[in-house]
Amino acid sequence: MRKLRSQMMIEGLAGAYPRALYRSMGYDDQDLRKPHIGIVNSWSEVNPGHIHLRQLAEFVKQGVWQAGGTPFEFNTISPCDGVAQGVGMHYILPSRDVIAASVECMTQAHRFDGLVMLGSCDKIVPGMLMAAAVLDLPTIFVTGGPMEPRTMAGQDLVVCDVKEAMGRVSSGEITEPEFEEIERDTCTGAGACGMMGTANTMSCLVEALGLSLPGTATISALDAKRQRLAKQAGRRVVELVKEGVHARRFLTRASLENALRAVLAMGGSSNVVLHVLAMAALAQVPLVLDDFDRLSRETPLIAKFKPASKYTLKDFESAGGMPGLLKELTPLLNLDCPVVEGGDLRSRIEGARVSRREVIHCLEEPLAPEGGLAVLKGNLAPHGAIVKQSGVNPSMLVHTGPARVAESEEEVRELLLGGQVQPGDVLVIRNEGPKGGPGMRELSIPAALLVGMGLGDSVAMVTDGRFSGATRGPCIGHVAPEAAEGGPLALVEDGDLIEIDIPSRELNLKITQQEMDRRLASRRGQLEEATGFLGLYARSVGSSAHGALFIRPSMGPGRKGGPV
Repeated sequence: MRKLRSQMMIEGLAGAYPRALYRSMGYDDQDLRKPHIGIVNSWSEVNPGHIHLRQLAEFVKQGVWQAGGTPFEFNTISPCDGVAQGVGMHYILPSRDVIAASVECMTQAHRFDGLVMLGSCDKIVPGMLMAAAVLDLPTIFVTGGPMEPRTMAGQDLVVCDVKEAMGRVSSGEITEPEFEEIERDTCTGAGACGMMGTANTMSCLVEALGLSLPGTATISALDAKRQRLAKQAGRRVVELVKEGVHARRFLTRASLENALRAVLAMGGSSNVVLHVLAMAALAQVPLVLDDFDRLSRETPLIAKFKPASKYTLKDFESAGGMPGLLKELTPLLNLDCPVVEGGDLRSRIEGARVSRREVIHCLEEPLAPEGGLAVLKGNLAPHGAIVKQSGVNPSMLVHTGPARVAESEEEVRELLLGGQVQPGDVLVIRNEGPKGGPGMRELSIPAALLVGMGLGDSVAMVTDGRFSGATRGPCIGHVAPEAAEGGPLALVEDGDLIEIDIPSRELNLKITQQEMDRRLASRRGQLEEATGFLGLYARSVGSSAHGALFIRPSMGPGRKGGPV
């Protein structure tokens, strides 16, 4: 084993100061001579996906001690997308980059030798992945696991059912007492929302990358198996330090393509595009938006989960979880990719099997011939837009309708709740991109209202903002360039015809180029500049077509291949 980074900081006369400070916290000389393992914990009391992580960290630390390392736990932020709906959502995507930076700052300041990333939820796991890509240290992930569903009237409900119930009670489909029961009892306790939203999509992606132990993504948050996996991960990270196995070994082009095929095959969240583009850039792996579409065209959809089907993450786990899904995808995967427990993907999935074919279909009989996401382009989205095609009713895969323009999420909510949206309309929500929002808000509540009000099969949404992994229906996000940067979305007027053709990957505004040029020349006005951190973010953030990175890879510190 080469000399540890941590020892270079605490050795000799110059190391007396940090040694003295560590001793004040109970560490002795024997502890300090061992590999220093940073336990990056996103525990908080504001987020159900993280409320249990304080206890889970104790099992990680037990494993580190057992393997001859010394654990040092520290925290990062973990805002909840669900709680932050509306105004608070401006801060959610920016928090991803704050998380990445905070992990980098702590790790570099304290010179940890290895890391265990302990987190759940939509921006926390992506932020930790971005930090892992930048730091390139021995790293293993322990994701927090999904929340148990609640059974009501013979149906398994998860939190996306609450959002859709908001539309159902507004339209009179259910009564106020029925709605109150759904609101009160659906969420059962600790864990990430039990649907294939961004949180569980990213946990599944991490497992498919080989950066977490097999089974980690889908085991219930409070299952004792997760505690045992956490302890194993603590032991394994010390071995990774001794073996000199670093994070970027699992962040290659081949590993990324494997993981993306898995996400596409199970109808994962459209937000994965933003996060993987950002992480790949930081890991210096060439990846562009068109790669997602190519992989989706080549990868059949073999599983769908709430809200696109009745199945939850509990069903996914009982059907075989990620090992079972990857085993089914074997002909499409590079099986030589390494996995964190040692060996390769081939050895990991050798004994895996699918036990419920109604949940995980075979490649020969897929749910759809293409994967869950599609990249659309056209004169309304020259740099691309994203749609979760696995959640779109076949009748809406091709649609042309009149635009109904809203300048913000608040305005589109008013249109929906005020009964001003008609079947056939295309709702255009602009000024919600990374710069224009700022922060690229997630428009999951309007999307759920649309479905709950019975308009999900007749009305489309198009926005430079984004949608949740819990979104279903013809909801097209990530339109680039965004309106705030002068993108064509800024030129749409009420009544303009918008053409959506998902099979042909087209998104067009049906006006002449001459009319488009005229509108561009007469365009007036700028958005009010945000203050505080959001103002800094708006001035610095990049396009959603490149991952909406706040800090560009060229600005990162250190040597080629990662920080020193």
